[in-house]
Amino acid sequence: MNKTPPAGGRPPVDESEEVPHYDDAMVGRVFRWSAVGCCVLAVLAVGVYAVRQRKSAPVPAKLTALTAPVPAPAVPVEIPVARFADITAASGVSFRHQNGAYGEKLLPETMGGGVAFLDYDGDGYQDLLLINSAYWPGHLPAGAKPALPALYHNDGKGHFTDVTAGSGLDVSLYGMGVAVGDFDNDGRPDVFIAGVGGNHLFHNEGGGKFRDITASAGVGGSGSDWSTSSAWIDYDNDGKLDLFVCNYVKWSRAIDIEVGYKLVGVGRAYGQPANFEGAFCSLYHNEGNGVFKDVSAESGIQVKNPATGVPAGKSLGVAPVDLDGDGLIDLVVANDTVQNFVFHNEGHGHFKEIGAISGIAFDNYGRARGAMGIDAARYRNDDALGIAIGNFATEMTALYVSQGSPLLYADEAIPEGIGPAGRLLLKFGVFFFDYDLDGRLDVLTANGHLEEEIGKIQQGQQYRQPAQLFWNAGERSGGCFVAVPTEKCGPDLGQPMVGRGSAYADIDGDGDADVIITQVGGAPLLLRNEQTLGHHWLRLKLVGTRSNRDAIGASVKARVNGRTLWRQVMPTRGYLSQSELPITIGLGSATRAEDIEVTWPGGGKQKVAEARLDATTVVTEVAN
Repeated sequence: MNKTPPAGGRPPVDESEEVPHYDDAMVGRVFRWSAVGCCVLAVLAVGVYAVRQRKSAPVPAKLTALTAPVPAPAVPVEIPVARFADITAASGVSFRHQNGAYGEKLLPETMGGGVAFLDYDGDGYQDLLLINSAYWPGHLPAGAKPALPALYHNDGKGHFTDVTAGSGLDVSLYGMGVAVGDFDNDGRPDVFIAGVGGNHLFHNEGGGKFRDITASAGVGGSGSDWSTSSAWIDYDNDGKLDLFVCNYVKWSRAIDIEVGYKLVGVGRAYGQPANFEGAFCSLYHNEGNGVFKDVSAESGIQVKNPATGVPAGKSLGVAPVDLDGDGLIDLVVANDTVQNFVFHNEGHGHFKEIGAISGIAFDNYGRARGAMGIDAARYRNDDALGIAIGNFATEMTALYVSQGSPLLYADEAIPEGIGPAGRLLLKFGVFFFDYDLDGRLDVLTANGHLEEEIGKIQQGQQYRQPAQLFWNAGERSGGCFVAVPTEKCGPDLGQPMVGRGSAYADIDGDGDADVIITQVGGAPLLLRNEQTLGHHWLRLKLVGTRSNRDAIGASVKARVNGRTLWRQVMPTRGYLSQSELPITIGLGSATRAEDIEVTWPGGGKQKVAEARLDATTVVTEVAN
């Protein structure tokens, strides 16, 4: 039982527990006899030791040879040749990101911007939207025009035309991330742009025109938020897409200047997120008729620091995925320098944060990392779900894998081969995709440092860093993933750049995934996949009827040569970005799938009777 100590700091005395008092004379006699006994025992011990030393010759020491364990030799794998070619200029993409830097080194200048592949006009081709930041107020250079996002139309062959002017997306804002989704189920994808100082929702009016409906929709935020990644999800399965928004830190120019972060030998530098207060994520419920309700507080996604009561999150990436197969979309959120969140969807509009008990909140030593981009997939072609998170320089990419239970994870980045190879790089965009169409999901990370002068203070670090591609070798000794060398993927993929957002899509109709990577203050890198391995593929475009029309949140299982391949309809992947909505299933040398089953949002299942080989099949939800 705990007792409160008095003012002097000593605990109170409980009279019932006091020891009895003994006669002092008796104590003295006992002590003297004990001392004599101890002396006698000591003399006897010395004598015994001397006798034993005379009678017993010393035994020579025996050294047992120890053999270090020899690891089983890794099974050699032959990484396929699948080259990526830089077609940025040739494709017609002339965009350059503007971060507005003018010397004060304000933190948002280091973090943008996102990119999205979308079919905004419904012609079946993947168009391109690049998110720009802006010049800071009062710092527009003489003769310069305000920085704008850029919308490019794809002709179906991978050539793009800038159609930004007059589109309605030609609005100057300090943009960060983008999310694309048909929130009103009219068959046209709408665009949400997250940024610093306010977010914007653009309704697709058709004919290449968008209308800013932020005010009437109610999703603009507080006006002082710094929003980053976002995702369209239907968290309550009512058939209408809701909106989840990551917010990074509490920021303003005044706060940044007050933080006054400096590096020795450099001077004023970009501040660390640890020096800024966190921020709550936001969740908006789609009420219909273009109106959203902010349900962030009552939904359970606002996590506070228990010690200070301030927002605990510093969120940069989100992976929406049904972790436990209950038909409800959960959210895994990547946080920078604080624990990652896992929002488990308990139904009825409520989430429970279980990051720590799930094993995803921290690294294997219980430490938070600088988490950026994130993606989720069943990359082993079994029931185990993997969650990849790109982390800061000198921190390995995390690869949390479910451990039998769908809500219990362990970081297997080292045994799976993805961690050590990219440890020194600063990883932002990260996603799973099957670049060689062999049926196994590979990984790409987009990399780049924050501080231009980092090479002066950290030996071996570079501001511009190459992207990194990992090939999924399957069930082979030494882990699933193998870093792909330049001779196997071509030199263009490894161009050093200040990588941030990344996305993939089939831009030229040949079935394989092409890639784009954005960079701070520069041009993006558009890479055409030029693999010629002869692998077959299936492409599925899902259309919801009872579910949301985009079928966001649906999953597909395909049986191919005895393997089960799992894909999720989820454009939100990586960092600040959106990949194409249709899913592609690589078949390798197979020419058909034995079985294809779609699980629609909410849990309804539907068999796909026949899927066209090396072509797109439209699958429309059949109402049960």
